[in-house]
Amino acid sequence: MRGFLLSLTLLIGACLGLSAQDMGEHVRLTNLPHIYINTFTGNAITSRNTMVLAQMWYVDEDDNVTFYDSLQVRVRGNSTAGLPKKPYKLKFQTKVKLLGKGYANTKKWTLLANHGDKTLLRNAITSLMGEKAGLPFNPAAKFVDLSVNGSYVGNYQLSDQVDVRPHRVNVTEQDYPLSDESNLTGGYLLEADGFYDFAEGTTGFTTSRQYVPVRIHYPDEDEIAPQQYRYIRDFVQSFENRLFAATFADPQRGYRQLVDSTTLANWYICTEVSGNVDGFFSTYFYKDQDDDHLYWGPLWDYDIAYNNDNRTDRGGTNDTEQQLMKDYGYGESNGCRRWFQQMWRDPWFAQLINRRYKELVDEGLEPYLNDKIDSLTTLIDASQQLNFELWGIRTRALRERVLYSTYSQYVTDVKQYLHRHMSFLTRAFAKEMGEEVPEEPEIITPDFEADTLSYYTISNKGTATCFDVDATKDELCCRQRSSDSESQQWHITTLHNGYLFIVNRATGQAISDPSPDGSGASTNTGGNIKLATADSTDVRQQWNFVAQADNYYNIVSRWSDHAANLYSGNAANGTRVISYNSDNRNAISANRLWMVSKTGTVDTSIDAPTTDYALAYDPAAGRLHFGADDPQQLTFVVSVYNAAGRRMGTFRATDDFSMLPYPTGIYIVAWSEGGRKHSVKLRR
Repeated sequence: MRGFLLSLTLLIGACLGLSAQDMGEHVRLTNLPHIYINTFTGNAITSRNTMVLAQMWYVDEDDNVTFYDSLQVRVRGNSTAGLPKKPYKLKFQTKVKLLGKGYANTKKWTLLANHGDKTLLRNAITSLMGEKAGLPFNPAAKFVDLSVNGSYVGNYQLSDQVDVRPHRVNVTEQDYPLSDESNLTGGYLLEADGFYDFAEGTTGFTTSRQYVPVRIHYPDEDEIAPQQYRYIRDFVQSFENRLFAATFADPQRGYRQLVDSTTLANWYICTEVSGNVDGFFSTYFYKDQDDDHLYWGPLWDYDIAYNNDNRTDRGGTNDTEQQLMKDYGYGESNGCRRWFQQMWRDPWFAQLINRRYKELVDEGLEPYLNDKIDSLTTLIDASQQLNFELWGIRTRALRERVLYSTYSQYVTDVKQYLHRHMSFLTRAFAKEMGEEVPEEPEIITPDFEADTLSYYTISNKGTATCFDVDATKDELCCRQRSSDSESQQWHITTLHNGYLFIVNRATGQAISDPSPDGSGASTNTGGNIKLATADSTDVRQQWNFVAQADNYYNIVSRWSDHAANLYSGNAANGTRVISYNSDNRNAISANRLWMVSKTGTVDTSIDAPTTDYALAYDPAAGRLHFGADDPQQLTFVVSVYNAAGRRMGTFRATDDFSMLPYPTGIYIVAWSEGGRKHSVKLRR
């Protein structure tokens, strides 16, 4: 009720031309936390070099307000600092645990504007990818709304400053001031900094063989001593000397002795998966005390990654989908790109990257990222709408490669890029290692965007009858619509190759094309479309929805190019659906035109549909099991499917089932009991 009254108050105030602060209250405008910053002078914050004194109010998700007095604020960033929606650096008087338990307790924080990224998500998604890959520090991604001096300025990402301390780059902090007994071996936080944003000889240096500009972020510029500067300069130079020596690939005399292979592989792969053109122009790495290895990360500044840079001075194209950043990213002349090109000449490095990339793919990196994109898109939906009402979604702010008219189109663009680029990386990495490159898989972009949290009915244009199950023959048929019939409800999933996988809610079976080998679009076999055990890898179960006029689709088989056709246009219940040839009548034949409509929501609860027993999932232990007052009820067999409908395993209801071997993602648990079919969804 309080949230409704606050929204009503804001609406009235807006009509009167008043801000929230004019009405004497700091309130949230959306479901996200809201930060209010007021400078003491009332002037705008415009300088990268001069801190401005300000006060700040933080309104959390429960509408609790925390006040911070006399913090300092300045503009941060390089190219983004000149944009109208500015990113900010915050410095508090004392250390604050701004994001709560598990995050840093420190004075310095950042507010990322993400103005050149129409999804607002690229930095957050990359941080989550680093977390999935196992990098030790991944900057926070807390989305907030921001107002400055009483004016709303947009959706922002509250994040860490890249610095040395617990829950950030957690290396040993050095003595200050130094003594004769001080240990100079670490820690150090460094950046291959293509902007040369440092003072040569004090806060940075340029390597002598490849001329890589290296900035020293820690020790801080006002604390670093000459002997610390010399130590870390000489250590990095030793690494570069070994890397470009004739013995560079030697496991003892080469560069391997000075790099941490785990962070090296994970950081590099995340940089290539994201297609970050600035990955080698601005590269963070660090060294700890009494540890003769360079560690790589954190991942930082990815707003122009994922095909979001319209410059063409990288191989003559602005499309990074089929490019490796070690070949086409910035940093060839003023970054560390040449370091990584040299590493690829070492068979050990090539094997390291191929092995680790395959592990991440097998662990479900792509569905993990898609899931995170979907959840964050939902989280910031109200906020992004406010943001783009202010800043416009069709106007280029920085270097956006493509412009769309809706937010969802930008999100889809990122997901499609990830899918196609990750497929390219599998082949490109194998080629770099000298392996036989696998044939490029067929990838399409369907006209239909499936919502994996919904069920659909599929109805014929001519008869309005709906896809249904003929259980006696395991075939697809059509019947008059029945709103409560689960056999007329279908779960549609977009597969890695863009094709759609269609699974029945009641039976768990997938629609399958019966056409014989060698069938083509013009081969009219007329076979009844089957229902088969769900297997998303079976090309007979992969379909494309091709848009036609008035929101109708042809449902076309990948296996045969045949279209799903209602036999003779018959409206009688049980009429079969056949695999029919595709031609120019696809656009006009009512028998081949289908309306696809949402009809229900996938059950996300874990409770079973009866009161006598319940399905439980322990996320910490990864244990799936049933509980019942009378265990004798648990006589049924349970199947576990992944989001694509592929059966992952089965277990008796009296037993446990471990989810630990399976990657993070959405799973469907299904069983039959008492003549009823049940299914629930869980998130691993």
